[in-house]
Amino acid sequence: MLVTSAHAQETTPAAPGAEPHGTPPADAHGGAAAHTEVPGEAAHGAFPPFDASTFPSQLLWLAITFGLFYLFLKRVVLPRIGGILELRRDRIAQDLDQAALMKSEADAAVAAYEQELTEAKAKANGIGQQARDAAKGEADAQRRKVEGELESKLAEAEARIASIKASAMAEVGSIAEDTSAAIVQRLTGGKVDRAALAAAVKAARG
Repeated sequence: MLVTSAHAQETTPAAPGAEPHGTPPADAHGGAAAHTEVPGEAAHGAFPPFDASTFPSQLLWLAITFGLFYLFLKRVVLPRIGGILELRRDRIAQDLDQAALMKSEADAAVAAYEQELTEAKAKANGIGQQARDAAKGEADAQRRKVEGELESKLAEAEARIASIKASAMAEVGSIAEDTSAAIVQRLTGGKVDRAALAAAVKAARG
């Protein structure tokens, strides 16, 4: 509280030429010098916020300010922060759900790929086995065919050899008869009995 103190000035008779008591001295221009006092400074002499007489009003304004600040936080700031946190919580939950869904889809894709790879390997092995069996069957058939042709050619060759041998043997007999007849005729100088000579050559061959 600010208090203004008024000081009464008493006027007493003064001697001639003397200044009255309580009258401010005149300045150089002949006027009275002005004296200004700070209100409440002489009465209290303390800084107003530290003045004990102003504590109740200060506490009242502090309570009002704190209450308004609390209502501002409760009605404006905290709901906005709660909304932001809830929005982020929902977004994080959605991201986690989407990540879990993508992980399950990836696992399913990997399982399907592994199953297809296993089936492809089994199919490739089956195709390879079929190709090996087919190649082996063709090789066996070709071998049997070649063996049959060789046997046929061998039989033909043996038959030809036998025929040539028989022909050669027949020609050998004829040559032997002619040679023997020529030798006998040259040695004896007479006619040779061809029938007896043939019988003798035959008996020698047999």
